[in-house]
Amino acid sequence: MSNLSEAKLHDCRDAFTQTLEGMAATNQEIVAVCNDSVGSSKLNGFKDKYPERLVNVGIAEQNMIGVGAGLANGGKIPFVCGAACFLTGRALEQIKADVAYSNTNVKLVGISSGMAYGPLGPTHHSTEDFAWVRAIPNVPIVAPCDSIETAAAVAYAAETTGPIFLRLSREGVPDLLPADYKFELGKAVTLKEGSDVTLIANGILSVRAVKAAELLAAEGISARVLNMATVRPIDRDAIIAAASETGAILTCEEHTIFGGLGSSVAEVVVETVPVPMTRLGVPGIFVPTGTASFLLDEFGMAPEGLAASAKELIKKKKA
Repeated sequence: MSNLSEAKLHDCRDAFTQTLEGMAATNQEIVAVCNDSVGSSKLNGFKDKYPERLVNVGIAEQNMIGVGAGLANGGKIPFVCGAACFLTGRALEQIKADVAYSNTNVKLVGISSGMAYGPLGPTHHSTEDFAWVRAIPNVPIVAPCDSIETAAAVAYAAETTGPIFLRLSREGVPDLLPADYKFELGKAVTLKEGSDVTLIANGILSVRAVKAAELLAAEGISARVLNMATVRPIDRDAIIAAASETGAILTCEEHTIFGGLGSSVAEVVVETVPVPMTRLGVPGIFVPTGTASFLLDEFGMAPEGLAASAKELIKKKKA
């Protein structure tokens, strides 16, 4: 991970569709459903190979969830894909009633999550989806950190009965995990060991957390980095160990600081091992227009910003 700045960047949507197409070749029950988003969901290859197994409902997200639930009830394994902001925001009632309450075998795939649609502005940012879906029972939430974890999570979703929400960005990220990585729901992955502070991230923020830890290491500060891909169920054991062993926790997420990763971690910390903690993310505002990279930097989540916040947090620990 020492050459992250020079590493090849991967679009996790490519890993998603490549994995989906590969599984569909041997599993006839796998189908895809989308909301006029064949291109942005990168389903063109799936459409070419399995045209009869792709359902495009048009711009009708509520219907899309219902179609997915119907296909699942008919024995299919539907991957229901759409821009995360519309998949969750427009169809939350259907996700609650047709997927979660019914415990239906629907795989929700939120494409271009967080601030990936940055230039399109506040209507297209998806910075509330963790909170919305996390409040609903029965739906695990997973935000993979790289293409390797994306492929592994998609395979897990297909092989496991029940709902799941996969949150995928379109922003390129380097691979952080080994090629033989096997996804485990609810299990964090330690990307870097450390004893002075713990940085917890997921999605495209995990690589920034690693870079921040490298900056801190240059100053003699030992920072642990946890890739917390599963927001629900959260890895309580990893959080408790981080709080006990490093004494301070910094979370960062491409999401509002209310109800998402930071809140999930804080709930565990306050109930078990209360330690100084900082949650970085969108500070309860409508995110303005701008590229995802620019906006993350503006909200203090450049590697340098994360490192600075970590140092301030360590001061609180020592106070």
